[in-house]
This record gives sequence, structure tokens and C-alpha cells, in this order.
Amino acid sequence: MQHASTVPEPRPRPRWWTELPLLALVYAAYSAGRLLARGDVSTAVDHGLAILRLEQTLHINAEQPLNRLFTAHPALGIPSDFAYASLHYLVTPAVLVWLFRRRATLYRRARTWLMTSTVLGLVGFTLMPTCPPRLLDAAHGFVDTMAQYSSYGWWGAEASAPRGLGGMTNQYAAMPSLHVGWSLWCGIVLWRHARHPLVRAAAVAYPLVTTLVVMGTANHYFLDAVAGAAVMGVGALLTTPVMRVTDRVGARLSTRFPRLAPTAKSAESAIVSAGCETSAGERIPGQRTTSADSPHAGTAGAAGAPARPVPRAEAAARAGAGATGDDASTAAR
Repeated sequence: MQHASTVPEPRPRPRWWTELPLLALVYAAYSAGRLLARGDVSTAVDHGLAILRLEQTLHINAEQPLNRLFTAHPALGIPSDFAYASLHYLVTPAVLVWLFRRRATLYRRARTWLMTSTVLGLVGFTLMPTCPPRLLDAAHGFVDTMAQYSSYGWWGAEASAPRGLGGMTNQYAAMPSLHVGWSLWCGIVLWRHARHPLVRAAAVAYPLVTTLVVMGTANHYFLDAVAGAAVMGVGALLTTPVMRVTDRVGARLSTRFPRLAPTAKSAESAIVSAGCETSAGERIPGQRTTSADSPHAGTAGAAGAPARPVPRAEAAARAGAGATGDDASTAAR
């Protein structure tokens, strides 16, 4: 009897009551990390000026003309401020929920990619606190559009935090730009897995528009945006190793605490033979073979198997049937 290969047990579908606390914990760690990794203000200013000088040397300081454009035209500046203050809080969770509901098999990898990249961004904030363009000396020509148009929105003069809560955020967490990084994650996920042409077009436009917004509002340098994209690239490369580590940790926890282990329907439950395959012609023990199943029973099989003894009554019946058939053929002639 041949044994079938073992069917791997399918991974249980993520549950929203476990995903929500996990995402909330990661976002709380992100917010706390930004708040705690303030660094020295003078060091942050030095980093900002070094980035600006490098961009000017390479002629890639696109944030300066964009900021002048947004400052001179409220029709551009005000919507951009609203976009900077809100979209990353709305679009990223919406894409996560869409994946969870419509692409459950892809959700865990995409979520791990986003979380890993966010942690890398926190490392960047800690190692390199950077003063954004809007907080540099006015002699450098930047205007804080969030402060300029604060009467139109809920934010105050301190970053994009709600009015009166500016002290709850770290204004020197500019390198890398996770606004750009998260928007790039959303764009790639929607481009790869969405079907509607308009959604795929929005997937391309969203990270590009976000990059223009963060520079035009003087919240980030162009190189901050590049660093945000690079962080997402490194996070994508680390996704598989991180998932392997979490799987090992989960396996150890499930061994130590069996009640916490997720349950899933085994694919083997649908196999009647319980993982075994029967060869051709093999019978279940106790099942008899009738003459209808094997008209040549009693003769040697094709494989040389010994013939089954034929009872006398059955042999006589066969002989009578043969004689009747011969008489019928004679009468027909």
C-alpha cells in the first residue's frame, strides 16, 4: 500500500481581534519612538543644513521652488497641508483593511513589510535627527505652510499635530520620510493586487503626489523622500527573514502554551484514506468480488496472480449458459 505525501497544514486566517491590538501597539511604539528620539536641536539643524548643501551641490533641491509655489498659491498650499496632515492616517489603514478582507493570503506578508520598514524608520530618526526645511532660519528661504494656513485646518504652528498638541510630536524626525515610505507601500500593494484601472492609476499617483506635498510644505527634503523609499526597499528584503523568526517564536510559544495556539482545519480531514492511497484493483478487506466485476475470475490474471477456485454450482451455471448460447446460435443459422 502506497502512502501519500503529508499535506501541509494551512496557516490560519488572521483574526481582526488579534491584528488590531498588534497594529495599535506598533503605531504606539512608532509615536513614542518619534517623541523620545528628539536628539540635540543644534545637531538636527546641522544635519538639515548638510542635506540642503548636498542637494544644492547636486542641483536636486526641488523643495525650494515647490515651497515658493505653495506659499504664493493657497489653492495649492491649503489642499497640500490637508493631505500632509491626514492622508497617511487614512489611506494606509484603509489599504490594510482591504488586504485583510479581500486578499487575506497576502495580508501577513504586506503587514510584516510595513511594520519592519516602520521600525527601520525609527532607527533612522534616532541615529540622525534632522531639522526640516520649515524650521531652518528664514534666510534659507523656506516658509512653513502649515503655520501659514493653520487657520484653515485643525493643526497649529507645530508640525501636523492638532492645535495645542504640538509638544506631543517630534518635529526633528524628518529623515527618512515615512510619509513617502508609507505612500509607496500603499502604491505598490494596490498596483500589484488591485484590478480596477482607476485604483491602479491612484496607486501610481499617490506616492508621487505625497512626495511633492512633503517637499512643497517644507516638511521634508528631497533626500528625505529618497531615504523613505530606501527604507521600504530594505524592509521588503527583510520581510521573509522576519516572518521566519516570528514563525519560530510562535511555534515555541504554541508548544509551551498549547491553549494559545491557533487552530485550523487540516486538509487531511477531507481524505477518506487518511493519507493512504490504494492501488488499482485493491479491495477493502472483507469485500467480495462478484462475477460481474471479474468475468474471467478463476483464470490467471494479467500479472500472473493465482486463479481463484470456482465453486461447482457456479461452474455448472456457466456451462449451462454456454450451452444455451450455442443452441441459440445454431437455431439462428
